[in-house]
Amino acid sequence: MALMMSTDGGEEMMKCVSCKEEYEAEDAGTCRECYEEASETEEELKREIEELKSKINFLRFWTPHRSTTPCFTDVLLLPVDADSGKPLPNSVPVPANKAVLASRSPVFKAMLETEMEESLSGTIRLSDVSYDALRAFVNYLYTAEACLDDDMACNLLILADKYEVKHLKTYCEKFLISKLIWESSLISYSFAHQHNAHNLLDAALSLILDNMDKLSKREEYMELVEKDPRLLVEIYEAYLSKQTNTAAAATTTSGG
Repeated sequence: MALMMSTDGGEEMMKCVSCKEEYEAEDAGTCRECYEEASETEEELKREIEELKSKINFLRFWTPHRSTTPCFTDVLLLPVDADSGKPLPNSVPVPANKAVLASRSPVFKAMLETEMEESLSGTIRLSDVSYDALRAFVNYLYTAEACLDDDMACNLLILADKYEVKHLKTYCEKFLISKLIWESSLISYSFAHQHNAHNLLDAALSLILDNMDKLSKREEYMELVEKDPRLLVEIYEAYLSKQTNTAAAATTTSGG
C-alpha cells in the first residue's frame, strides 16, 4: 500500500511502493515512471510467452490419421552436389525420423506419405546445402534451437523456405534483422526477395529508404543494375510512395 502524505503547500503526495520516491497523488500505488516501466516489462513478458507458445506448437508431433501409415520409419538425409548428384566431400548421411520430418515440414510430409523415391529408398537427397547446415537444420527440427552466425542464418533460412518450416524461417529472419546495417541492406534486400523473407525484406527496405542519397554509390547497386534491375525499380517506387505520403501528411498538417 502506498503511503500518503501532505506537503506544506497542501498538495497530497504519495510514496511509490516500487522506488520509494515521493510523487503527486494522481496514481495509486506507483509513480508514473515505475508504472510505465512495469507496463514495458509486462509487454516483454507477453512477447516471450507468445514465442514459447509458438515453440511448443512447433515441437508437437503431427498425429497421422488412422487411414495413413501408423508409424514412419527412420530416414537418412544426404547432402549432394546439385550438378552431379554425388554426396558432398567429407559428409555423411544425417539420420532423422520420418515422423519428426513430417510433423515439421509439409514438404517432407508430402514426400514421405507418397510412393516417391525418397519414401521408398529411405534416403532423402538434398542439394545446395552444406553438411554443417544440414546437421543444424535437422537439430532445429528436433529442438527448435540453433547456434547462428550470419552465414548459418542465411543457409537455414534457405532450407526453411524450401521445406516450408515457418518457425525456423521466422527464427532466422529475427536474427538477420538484428544484425542488419546500412552497408549490407541491399544484399539483405535481394536475399530476402529471393527467399520470400517478408520481415527481413521490410526491415532492409526501411534502412535503404533512409539512406537513398548514398544508394547509387554502393558497389552492390551496380551489381543489381546488371543482374536484377527490377529490384531497384521496386526500391525507387517505394521511395516515391514514401515521399508522396510525407508530402500529403505535411499538407494536411499545415492546412489544419
